[in-house]
Amino acid sequence: MKLKTSLPWSTAAVALLALSACNGDDTEPQATECEEPLYAGGATDEAWRTLVDARNQPQDSSRAVTLTSPESQQEYWTDQSAPLWQWTSPLRASLERPGRTSPLLEGRPRESKRSVLAWLGNLVLPTAEAHLPPYTGDLYWVKVHVAGRECPIVQVLTSELQWQLDDGSWQTVKDSAGKALSVQVVSAYLVQNRITEGPYTLGTPVPFTMGMAR
Repeated sequence: MKLKTSLPWSTAAVALLALSACNGDDTEPQATECEEPLYAGGATDEAWRTLVDARNQPQDSSRAVTLTSPESQQEYWTDQSAPLWQWTSPLRASLERPGRTSPLLEGRPRESKRSVLAWLGNLVLPTAEAHLPPYTGDLYWVKVHVAGRECPIVQVLTSELQWQLDDGSWQTVKDSAGKALSVQVVSAYLVQNRITEGPYTLGTPVPFTMGMAR
């Protein structure tokens, strides 16, 4: 009796993906795989991937946002409620351009915890999820960093000029009380998920402190 040795294409694809990951010794070091941000307004995961793909471009702060809150060296305390962070942006002048994606009617950020590897895996084994239309408009990727960590501890990608931190994100920030914290904002204007202006980053991340309850 002749045994069948063929594998379903999906199994073979997963094996190929795993093999390619193991054979990375001859390739250039890869950037740390950080989790996806939360999403707010009209922001989408495809638009986020566009910004991720542009992360190695030279830093440009010529049209970066101006944070109005938090201010540099602003003090927070662990007994405070989650703040509203706001900024202004030269890219918002692009609002009148045709085709800008309308923000979704969402009351709070949409959570996502997929890593970059999970995103790649989804290309091989697509899951049944709806894809939003290609994004057109200004976007803001707000990231909170703690000294000594490459990946942000909390982050959001939004089409709005503000972020009302959710309770989960704020708790994560409060858990880093006593550590050096900072906010960085990456902004860009996209047309059909393609960057046409930017990305722009703050020349210097805005530092703030988190102290224990007074």
